Amino acid sequence: MLEPALYIVATPIGNLADITRRATEVLEAADIVAAEDTRHTGQLLGSLGISAKLLAYHEHSPEAAAQRLVEAIGAGQAVALVSDAGTPTISDPGYRLVRSVQDAGHAVVPIPGACAAIAALSGSGLPSDRFNFAGFLPSRRAARRQRIATIAGADATQILYEAPHRLREALEDLVEGFGADREAVLARELTKRFETLRRDTLSGLLRWVEEDDNQSRGELVLLLAPAPERPAALPDETLLALLEDLADLVPGRKAAKLLARHSQYSSRELYDVLLSRRDRATSGKEVP
Repeated sequence: MLEPALYIVATPIGNLADITRRATEVLEAADIVAAEDTRHTGQLLGSLGISAKLLAYHEHSPEAAAQRLVEAIGAGQAVALVSDAGTPTISDPGYRLVRSVQDAGHAVVPIPGACAAIAALSGSGLPSDRFNFAGFLPSRRAARRQRIATIAGADATQILYEAPHRLREALEDLVEGFGADREAVLARELTKRFETLRRDTLSGLLRWVEEDDNQSRGELVLLLAPAPERPAALPDETLLALLEDLADLVPGRKAAKLLARHSQYSSRELYDVLLSRRDRATSGKEVP
C-alpha cells in the first residue's frame, strides 16, 4: 500500500532494464498513473506486467486535469506521474502538477532513476563539479542566438537538449556564440543500440554532423565545456588588425563571425571589440 501522495517516477530513456525496483513497485501499487502519452506508458507497463489506471497529463492538459489528480490524492489515493522517458518535470510541464499538489498540502515523493542530462554528463568527460541544465534552445534563430549569448561566458558545463532537425543550425549558432574551439560533447541515443558519445571541438562536431546524417537522428544531448580563462581582456593586436581588415571587406558582424571560427573568441566578443574601437576612433580618441 502506498501513502496518498504524488510520486514522481523516473522511467527508462531507452533500455528497459534501467527501470528501478522501487519504480516498478510504485507503478504496481499506484491507484492512478498520470502519463504524458497513455499509449506509450501503457506499452511500458505491459512489458513490466503491470495493469494500472492511466490518465493523460501533458503540456496541453487543462487545469481541470491537475485538479482532478489533486482531488484524488486528497481522497486517499496514490498518484504516479511519469513522462515518456526519463525523469518527469525535467524539461516538461510536470512541475505545474507538483506545485498544485504542494499548494493543496499533499506530499510529493521523488522516485529517482534515469535522466538523459545526467547520463550524458556522467559520460562526457567534461567538468561536472558545476553544471547548468539549459533545456531546449529556442527554435527561432534570433532567440536561439540570444540565449546562447547569455550562457557562452559561464564557468560551468552547459547541458542542452536539441531536436534532430535543428541540430546542424544549433551547432552553427553555438560555433558563432561559443567559439569554434570550445570543447563540446554530442550524446545521442543514450542506453539504446546506436548510443554515441563524441567529444570534440564545436567546429569538429559540426563537421562530423554535416558529413554523417545519422548523427542528426534520435534523442540528442549537447554539452558545452565551461568558458576558458582569458589570457588577456582583449584579443592581441594581430587578431584585432585582422578583424579590422576583414571589416573593411565585409559587414562587421560577418567579419566577427568569420574570425571567431579560427580563434578562441566568440563572434559577439569580437564584434563588441570592433564596435568599441570604431566608436573610440570616431570620437577622436587614440585607439590602442
